[in-house]
Amino acid sequence: MAEIVLGLAASHGSSTFAPSSTWGFYGERDKRKPYYEEMLAKAGPAMAKEASPEKMEEKFQAGQRAQAQLDEIVTRTSPDVIVVFGDDQHEQFHEDNMPMFCLYRGAAMERGERRRQRDDWKAEGGGTAPPPKRVFEGAPALADHLIERLVEAGIDLACSNALKPAVGLGHAFTHVAENMPSIGERPMLPFMVNTYYPPNQPTASRAYALGQAVRDAIEAWDSDLRVAVMASGGLSHQRIDEELDRAVLDAMERKRPERLRAIPGETLQGGTSEILNWITVAGAMEQMAMTVVDYVPAYRTPAGTGLAMGFAYWTRA
Repeated sequence: MAEIVLGLAASHGSSTFAPSSTWGFYGERDKRKPYYEEMLAKAGPAMAKEASPEKMEEKFQAGQRAQAQLDEIVTRTSPDVIVVFGDDQHEQFHEDNMPMFCLYRGAAMERGERRRQRDDWKAEGGGTAPPPKRVFEGAPALADHLIERLVEAGIDLACSNALKPAVGLGHAFTHVAENMPSIGERPMLPFMVNTYYPPNQPTASRAYALGQAVRDAIEAWDSDLRVAVMASGGLSHQRIDEELDRAVLDAMERKRPERLRAIPGETLQGGTSEILNWITVAGAMEQMAMTVVDYVPAYRTPAGTGLAMGFAYWTRA
């Protein structure tokens, strides 16, 4: 039977790949948010230091080191295939069709032209040219097995045989595959989760149960393949909430699923909703030990806006 050998979780936002010299561009966008002035009024002088160029570079480098460590762990563990849970942000799905869960069962996935243009922050914030066209290998056999088993387990699941050509593989999957090359060079199974868009976002409890069902399904697969599961995204976005982030990480490390299940939906909105992908993997990996590689609240304005980066892995104790 197939075996889950590794769990992973990593942020995929701009702070994970855009040099700190460009963070000011994203900070200027934050300043246009309706809540910015209120946050600025409440922020103390220490927050201005957190958003200094020196601090931003320090935190960018911390994120790079953490991703390099996860990349090395993937190389060392050498899974045959990686199931990645990530949110689709109006890439494949829009208001005319927004499944809660969708599993991609194609044999290949291309980084589309629109995706490459959107990732090109050169014109807006400085940097490099868009990444070149690239094709990633899918995992259709595992996809079909998971679809069958998850439906039997009562998980209502959409599936997709093709990606929109102009968009290609979504950011939740391309970013982790390119930030950590050992992921991109292996077959990858994109599991799209609607964390962002009401009214059919999964609850935290539903996400945890999905992870448990995915684990059971993988372990029932008549195959000798070694599988990794990964959460892409998180942690708190724009309005960084260190208390929430640290509580989530602590609950995962201490194996307190009741605390994860109890997180209210109104807390998990916008980019912060990507914590649901972490909760899903925590459900799948509840029998293994979690190690937090780093937690990096990457502030980019004196008001305390930014992106909280998190990086973790699960292995057998």
